[in-house]
Amino acid sequence: MAADGAPIAVIQTQRMGDLILTYPLLLWLARRYPSHPVTVVAEPDFAAPLAPISPPAGYLPLARGVELSRREHFAVVNLSIRPEAAALAGSIPAATRLGPVADAAGVVRVGGDWQLYRASVVHNNRHNRFHWAELNALDLIPVADMAATSWPAPRAGGPDRRHVGVFVGASERDKRPSREFLAGLVRELARRGLVPVLLGGPGEVELGAEVARRAGIPVSNLCGKLGLKELALFGQELSLLVTPDTGPMHLAAWTGLRTLNISVGPVSAYETGPYQPGHCVLRPRMSCRGCWGCVRGRPYCRERLDPARVAYVAMRLARGEAGRLAGAAVPGYELLDSARDALGLYCLRPLRPQEGLDARDATGMFWRAVFGWLLGAWDEGPARAAWGALAADHPHLGAHLARGLASLAATLRRDARAHVVPDTRFALGFSPCLRPLAGFFERVLQNGDGGAPSRLRCLALLERVAALVSHA
Repeated sequence: MAADGAPIAVIQTQRMGDLILTYPLLLWLARRYPSHPVTVVAEPDFAAPLAPISPPAGYLPLARGVELSRREHFAVVNLSIRPEAAALAGSIPAATRLGPVADAAGVVRVGGDWQLYRASVVHNNRHNRFHWAELNALDLIPVADMAATSWPAPRAGGPDRRHVGVFVGASERDKRPSREFLAGLVRELARRGLVPVLLGGPGEVELGAEVARRAGIPVSNLCGKLGLKELALFGQELSLLVTPDTGPMHLAAWTGLRTLNISVGPVSAYETGPYQPGHCVLRPRMSCRGCWGCVRGRPYCRERLDPARVAYVAMRLARGEAGRLAGAAVPGYELLDSARDALGLYCLRPLRPQEGLDARDATGMFWRAVFGWLLGAWDEGPARAAWGALAADHPHLGAHLARGLASLAATLRRDARAHVVPDTRFALGFSPCLRPLAGFFERVLQNGDGGAPSRLRCLALLERVAALVSHA
């Protein structure tokens, strides 16, 4: 391992929201490894204006990343999916390389168990319950450090803070509510004595103008008029931001502006919802919620949003009356707030009382507890408790999962005899409740070219899970 003073390189060349979700990692690195300066390779269009609110770090554009290869590093963490980022990660001398790393021949492998897990939930995230901000960090940062982090509560609203931001854009069309809904929301907010302000980037100028026109009332439209720095400053004057899952949502949450996240389209609030505690998430009560990409003709999850009911929720938050939302209902949707669980990790807590977890969420919490145990984040206790809850509340699902483990073991042994390296269809051959483990094995085997060490590792992990299920 490199000596004290050796730097840490973090490569994050994705969009604005991805960069801001890297900030918790930067904060934890500064606390855990104070003698190792951190350099972040990021897009300058995002990094430069956001630098004043970033944890301590130096920033470089990808075009200058080669400068990092001239010095031995303590660690390299590549959080980007771009081929150039993997090549850069492979060129920087370091004993620890995490995330996609390309070797001299251009072959890309994923370093780090948690980065491998993160890769395994791409298009396979139905039961993932780890937030992206934590998956960025778990290979280097203990859960205890995350649990010990105290996040300031979002600024409370009040009767003298009536301005509410409505962000109209998102990186994908299906992630944003419809124009009709946004226009109706503007009218309903105004009817409740609030002052809505339309916000958006340069790409939302036309959209903002259309929403303002459809609203049919005077409304401030600042779409395309504020840069990132100005948006962060303007947010200090707002009581709330109503927003899809988008970069400005993470900017608001990081800077203490309470958000109401309208979580629709191909996005999972468990993975990319507002990370700090005290924000609200409104998401569809549909079996396909949290998808990676919609396979239907249109995203039905957007269609049942009710402007009046959403405006009621926004009004309570803007007035600082979040406590009065217990039991609030939006037909077809569930209202949750971002919180921390008993382990100190991100969770979504329903604001409407409910008895136990449904089968999907119980399965998700089981696999989160299991992977935390298998990958060394905690001991067996949480996994045993999660299995006990799942088996007690959903006995048929528990029995199905137990039988599926035997099928997965047989498939692994058959493929080993045939020297088969699984392709991306491997996990799809198993039922959804087994795909978290099958998907992880798929990536482990691909990462190890199907060699004996990777197969033995999969079988050893499977044996541990099977023992847990059979002896609980």
